[in-house]
This record gives sequence, C-alpha cells and structure tokens, in this order.
Amino acid sequence: MAIGQMTRVSLPYPSTWEVQARFGGRPASLGTLVIHSVSGNRVSGAISFRRDFIPIQGFWDERTRQLSFESPYATFVGTLAFRDDPQISLRHYVLHGNVRMKPPSIRAGETGTWTATTNTRMC
Repeated sequence: MAIGQMTRVSLPYPSTWEVQARFGGRPASLGTLVIHSVSGNRVSGAISFRRDFIPIQGFWDERTRQLSFESPYATFVGTLAFRDDPQISLRHYVLHGNVRMKPPSIRAGETGTWTATTNTRMC
C-alpha cells in the first residue's frame, strides 16, 4: 500500500482577499477581506466594501474548513477550498458561502452569497 503525500491546508494569514457579495440578483458588491490572525479557532481581521475597513471577529473550524465571522453590519459563513497550480507555484484559495445583513445596514434582513479569493506561494 503506497502512502501519498498529505497536504495540510489551513486558513492563510495574514492574508488579503478579494470579495464579491451578491444580493437578490443585483450586481456584485466588490470589497476586500483582510485576515490578520488565526489563533486556535478565533479569527480577527477587517472587511471593506467601501473605503473604510470594519473590524471582524470570527471562528475557524479546521476540520470542516468553515469560517464564520461578523462585522457590525453582516454575518458571513463560508467554506474554504483550494487548488494548487504547480506550473506557477501558487495555491489558489476560495471562500464561498452565505451572508446576512443586519441593522444598522440599509440592507438589514437581506441574504445573499459571497465569494473571496486569494493566492499564496506553494512551499
């Protein structure tokens, strides 16, 4: 029985992600997600869909590869996937999930989807 190479994939940090959020068929809102740290299962960072970054706090589950975090305006839940591109020595990460807007957002109560992407150099 051959033993293959195991690749442990975790949420990369510090990292900057491009984010798209969609609500009710409207065009995507574009933004930036920054993950400053992952300590145990706690995540901290910031998100921006305009000019100012808003702090986020959340949780990372390594086993299920699920990230959940909140800003003062929304709650995000997503799952991490990745793909290695050995030709250019990059690992492509994708977070995809659901978002629910909350007060005081003008979109409070609306739900949608979000996708965030980033790349890192392969070791």
